[in-house]
Amino acid sequence: MSRTAVVTGGLSGIGAATAARLRADGVKVHTLDVAEGADLPADVSSAEQMQEAAARIGPVDILVNSAGIVGPGAPLWEIAPEDWERVFAVNVRGTFNACRAFVPGMLARGWGRIVNLASMAGKDGNPAMSPYSASKAAVIALTKSLGKELATSGVLVNAVAPAVIATPMNAGTDPDALAHITSLIPMRRVGRPEEVAELIAWLASDRVTFSTGAVYDISGGRATY
Repeated sequence: MSRTAVVTGGLSGIGAATAARLRADGVKVHTLDVAEGADLPADVSSAEQMQEAAARIGPVDILVNSAGIVGPGAPLWEIAPEDWERVFAVNVRGTFNACRAFVPGMLARGWGRIVNLASMAGKDGNPAMSPYSASKAAVIALTKSLGKELATSGVLVNAVAPAVIATPMNAGTDPDALAHITSLIPMRRVGRPEEVAELIAWLASDRVTFSTGAVYDISGGRATY
């Protein structure tokens, strides 16, 4: 059976790698991004734009919430409130908006796979990255709640929690903060987007039938729980 997917943040980094990996499995993929060239131009932080995107595209079987930003790298007390709000608007509200827009259609058809991009930062808390860390912790909790809500519906909701991945998003991360979180990885290297995409593709497939509300680490050994 052919499937249709929406990948938010689908034009770069993990999102682009996931779109390519799902297409290799025969999935019809629609990228959703604020960057020019997306199949569905939309800002995930806007509930209205996400509802419009869902109406335009029609039935969707797979939703990968990959859109995200790192935000400022500074001690918490030096972070401007508007910068904090922007990180949450994209990372948390964006995940909420996308799920809210696409879940009803999955429920109506009795099948769906949702994969949310969390982070090891959401479990460990990275220094000088409190907005990002807190937002990814919120994504983990959202995943667990939604997974329970949909547990008997045929719609499975899981999250992946990568350590540092070589993506454009991390290119702007403070070098000292990046060096610190990379040093925590026992495999002594950063991950590749294609490696994360493999895990996402599995979670988005028919092969997963008894996992929901779970968080899958892909951390090169960094994860401790």
